[in-house]
Amino acid sequence: MKRVALFLSLFLALVVPASARLNVVSLPGRDTVQLTIYNSVDLTLVKETRHLTFRKGLNKLEFSWANTLIDPTSVEFRPLTSADKIEVVDVSFPPRVANTLEWRIQSEIAGEVVVEIRYFTSGLKWSADYVVEASGDEKTAKLSGNVRVTNNSGEDYENAQIRLLVGTIKLVEEIAILAQQGRPGQPTAIPMSAPAPMLEARRSLGRAMAAGVALAEDRMEKAKEIVKEELSEYFLFTIEGRDTVPNGWSKRLPSFQAAGVPIESLYKFEKERFGVNVVRHYKFKNDTRSKLGEVPLPDGEVKAFRQAEKDGLLHFVGATRVKYIPVNEDIELVLGPDPEVLVRPVMTNWEKTDLRFNNDGRVIGSTLKETWEFTVQNSRAIDVTVDIRRNFAGDWSIETTAANDKMDNAKVKFLRTLKPREKQTFTYELIRRTGANATR
Repeated sequence: MKRVALFLSLFLALVVPASARLNVVSLPGRDTVQLTIYNSVDLTLVKETRHLTFRKGLNKLEFSWANTLIDPTSVEFRPLTSADKIEVVDVSFPPRVANTLEWRIQSEIAGEVVVEIRYFTSGLKWSADYVVEASGDEKTAKLSGNVRVTNNSGEDYENAQIRLLVGTIKLVEEIAILAQQGRPGQPTAIPMSAPAPMLEARRSLGRAMAAGVALAEDRMEKAKEIVKEELSEYFLFTIEGRDTVPNGWSKRLPSFQAAGVPIESLYKFEKERFGVNVVRHYKFKNDTRSKLGEVPLPDGEVKAFRQAEKDGLLHFVGATRVKYIPVNEDIELVLGPDPEVLVRPVMTNWEKTDLRFNNDGRVIGSTLKETWEFTVQNSRAIDVTVDIRRNFAGDWSIETTAANDKMDNAKVKFLRTLKPREKQTFTYELIRRTGANATR
């Protein structure tokens, strides 16, 4: 099992030269570890505690990150007990020793001290995925959310509390690049107050670190839950209990489940976007009325199913990705073509009138009149609503008869509702004015 190496060597400054490297001994493993994993960047904050035994006087502590993606510029040490009697003198990167830093620590006491070691790493990530199960009439749905945690950091984390953070952060430097550099700068002593390249990231994470949700270890035998907490511009998901997170490990955990979510099913036809196909869309809102709205929904993969009208079995409808969805925002899933709903446009007539000529006899303006007939067919056993969009450029106008047809400067929308197995037709006349005939 891989583990970040942490070693302690005790020495007397008057007996051993400061430049000499002493024999080191391995310390006991971590007592606790907490992982706060971002989903917007390749960034994880690791906080671990250990029990160390200090000698009174000057102590030396070594930290090694070989074969991991830990950012060495971000590693920090602080005592949690007897903090007023423990002082970090400096930190250095020893010559001819790869992937290792050394703390010199002055202790006024001899005995056991609980310490915290904190750093950033890359290679840990989490993602969300969702399953939508629509009812047979496509008016309500059951929505389930899950999160998947993956560890490719090169480091194992045993008995870890896992926290997942939604939010956007700007990195000064990429963690993986800093880890590959091996050490920041020259192997000289650096005061602990010196700024690190990750300072901006640390400040952004400070609020999340301080506002974590503590979970008791005696609840580990229960089914895991995910506790949600708002932190200003971030949102924190804390997975109940603790998990061992080996390198190369991936695990999917349930996040939430909501039944009876009202949805709107639309079938859209727009040649510029979808070609000749009619594409199915499910639309709902992340709000309390929809039995959601407690938390924002992270971006992720969505798989949609529908109950069959006769046997009640689930049929796969389609898959798509959604972006981050704040509370009270609409969600529209684009689920792919549906062959049971068809739209066929045909131009039945075309004529050019009102020709204008210049003095040389060339045409400088004309008016085009097009007549279009649309056939809309519903082969499904339920009512469907079809949204048909037509896009135009230049100077144009259109004549339609339906009250629910909508227009703007570049587009017209025809909305048609069809009963099961119904076929409808409608027509419109499009007037295009070009050249000298254009009025806009």
